[in-house]
Amino acid sequence: MKFKYKMLINGKWVSSRNVLEIRNPYNNEVIGAMPVANPDQVNAAIQSAHDSREIMAAMPAHQRAKILEKTAALIEQRKEEFILAIIREAGKARKWTTIEVTRAAENCIFAAEEAKRIHGETVPMDASVGSENRFGVWVREPVGVVAAISPFNFPLNLVIHKVAPAIAAGNAVVLKPASNTPGASQLLGEVLLEAGLPPKALNIIYGPGSTVGEMIVKDERIAKITFTGSPPVGRRIKALSGLKKVTLELGSNSGTVVDESADIDLAVSRCLMGSFSFSGQVCISVQRIYLHENIADEFIAKFVKGTKNLVIGDPLEPDTDVGPMISEDEAKRAEAWIDEAVADGAKVLVGGKRKGSLLEPVVLGDVTPDMQVVCKEIFAPVVSLVKCKDFDQALQMLDDSIYGLQAGIFTQNISHAFQAIKRINVGGVIINDVPTYRADQMPYGGNKESGLGREGARFAIEEMTTLKMICFNL
Repeated sequence: MKFKYKMLINGKWVSSRNVLEIRNPYNNEVIGAMPVANPDQVNAAIQSAHDSREIMAAMPAHQRAKILEKTAALIEQRKEEFILAIIREAGKARKWTTIEVTRAAENCIFAAEEAKRIHGETVPMDASVGSENRFGVWVREPVGVVAAISPFNFPLNLVIHKVAPAIAAGNAVVLKPASNTPGASQLLGEVLLEAGLPPKALNIIYGPGSTVGEMIVKDERIAKITFTGSPPVGRRIKALSGLKKVTLELGSNSGTVVDESADIDLAVSRCLMGSFSFSGQVCISVQRIYLHENIADEFIAKFVKGTKNLVIGDPLEPDTDVGPMISEDEAKRAEAWIDEAVADGAKVLVGGKRKGSLLEPVVLGDVTPDMQVVCKEIFAPVVSLVKCKDFDQALQMLDDSIYGLQAGIFTQNISHAFQAIKRINVGGVIINDVPTYRADQMPYGGNKESGLGREGARFAIEEMTTLKMICFNL
């Protein structure tokens, strides 16, 4: 059964003459034809959101909260529809897709709760000489129109991370999801309208970032851009965005340290999940693991055994651990990086066979810091294991990266934990867990090449509002 893709523009579901086939990455089956927005449609979508910004700004906080609460309930009601859309388009295994949809509903609740907490503060004006008879207060106001540009790997929850806080803050939204995974966004649009969102306040358009995306980014009616994707595209957005507010989440090659005091079984279990869930196509996927030499052999033996036991195949099957990558081209790219590393001396400890877009989880040893599989973001089910003489060396190697999203530290030594927290230049340090851990209400984002700004409802709302100062001369 094919999916009927439509765009939401000015309160109506519409199509376009120009279409793009959407294919299932597991079996290459055509799912449907996605309309690609033409320039007039992009302009209409932005204008619709721009015209709705005052309606959204005037909407009481309790009403915005109720819309998001109802959205959460409707996502739960239509859970299987969302799950199937994501599996078919992204190839994400059912177990991971189910978690994503559950988190998305909860994420709407977090945004609903934060809608009621948006507030300002008084300012002690009489702290300044000559301002003794003044009363000051600042408040937060919505920026107007938020442009949300989302990636393929979390086609529902990363959309929620952008759209829900924007609505909670009283903004109108233009959403451009990834071109290979638009279905969840379309279903979300249906749910938000049913929940009571003003019909023209959310506009959903499809198309390439190089055309549709750039039109959105350049448009002066857009006040805020929130984007998740690659550093080169993030730099392009920043260069084109002018004076707009921008949040960029740009990925990583996240590292994990396992010291000699760590719970090895816990570390192995969590690193297996962190390395290979959704075929490693996660910004905070574990890509590098630094092991104290005293426990390295034990960890490696257990980790390789665990990798061999992973179930690879059809993402619709409930027992599948690792499904396909988003495309065969991406699987071939990862395979080429592995071959390059092996040619330079790396050793494949397990995995590496490819069949179409399915790539067996790969564990590499004897890697060097300059190999692409180590220093760049591979975005594939590939992890490199490195032995270290001590904790200090492990931290130095982990932090030696152009990226800085999150890091994981497994240790029972509290001094080591605080040493890592103080030393590593990342957006999040996760103690006794992998960097892949994320709770949706926490501040999430990176330093260095990993981006600008933070997600998580409270923190996204801060970036989607502006401060207004009011001062009374009494």
